[in-house]
Amino acid sequence: MQNKILLGQNKISVALQERSYDIVIGKNALENLVGFLATKTYSKIFIITDENVAKLHLPRLKAIIPNAEIVITEAGEQTKSFSFLEKICEEILAKGIDRKSLIIAFGGGVIGDLSGFIAAILLRGIDFVQIPTTLLSCVDSSVGGKTAINSKSGKNLIGSFYQPKLVICDLNFLATLPLREIKAGYGEVVKYGLIRDLEFFEFLEQNHQRIFSLDYEVMAKIITRSCQIKAEIVAADERESGDRALLNFGHTFGHTFETEAKYSNELLHGEAVALGMLMAAKMSQDFGWISAADFTRILAHFKDCDLVTNPNQIRQNWNEENLTNHLFHDKKHENKNLTFILLKKIGTAVVEKNVELKKFKKVLQEFLIAKQ
Repeated sequence: MQNKILLGQNKISVALQERSYDIVIGKNALENLVGFLATKTYSKIFIITDENVAKLHLPRLKAIIPNAEIVITEAGEQTKSFSFLEKICEEILAKGIDRKSLIIAFGGGVIGDLSGFIAAILLRGIDFVQIPTTLLSCVDSSVGGKTAINSKSGKNLIGSFYQPKLVICDLNFLATLPLREIKAGYGEVVKYGLIRDLEFFEFLEQNHQRIFSLDYEVMAKIITRSCQIKAEIVAADERESGDRALLNFGHTFGHTFETEAKYSNELLHGEAVALGMLMAAKMSQDFGWISAADFTRILAHFKDCDLVTNPNQIRQNWNEENLTNHLFHDKKHENKNLTFILLKKIGTAVVEKNVELKKFKKVLQEFLIAKQ
């Protein structure tokens, strides 16, 4: 990005050689889009968003790009599907897209994942920009180039690695989020402290209530640090052949519950990840790595934040056989060998391959009967 970043805003660069790009974070960060577009010669700009974001925030974006083509889809995880992929692609093609066009993904993680995949496959790839409007998408899905839709067999199984040209995290968009969405996003934030940065985890222990009350100073700090950690990991391992897998901490367990809940609002992605991180922490304790005191500390923080700490908070009588079957549809197993991201200690994670199924079942059963 050639333009000057506005004062009072943070910039992080994702270093991927010719695919490098900036993440801009701050109040009114959207204004940086003007300078970015001034350096480009896009023939058309398409904004993909959902009905909820369109009602709340689309006028602000349209004021910057009045001639943009608008594509509005339903809100919710169900739009990450073949049917919606086809519908949106056909709509964009009918509006006259070419290879010098730009797609802007304007919304949460669902819109970002779907729009990024559309940008990757339309005309074999056109530029796109991520403008996330949720805490979860600011710190996770908008950064790193993972794009995907879901399958009946599992989450994010159909997709590609395709990097954006710019990510803009405007804190003003977060003001309209329900507290449940903020806490779901926080599940991904605390992940970064657990896998990479003990000092950051300690900061979160002390300041989480300021996050939930949308203290912009703290929000800017935690989004910036989360994106720094993710940018460092992605720059070192773009296509997840090594350490990038550490970002999946909590996801292997969490995706089994998400899939069983049919990706519905019964269990949000960040809630599933929070539950999955606790289960992975318990498995880490079973391996003899983190101590019982460390597990208790993590659990206590999740409880302080009112995060999901037990599947029975979501529903009673989960089907254990179904949950186990979903495990083998997850991308992170290889030839039926299970891989989990586990903690050596708070702030240090490892990729553990060839984990025995009985170790997964032990943790699963403990959580399904627990009252914590």
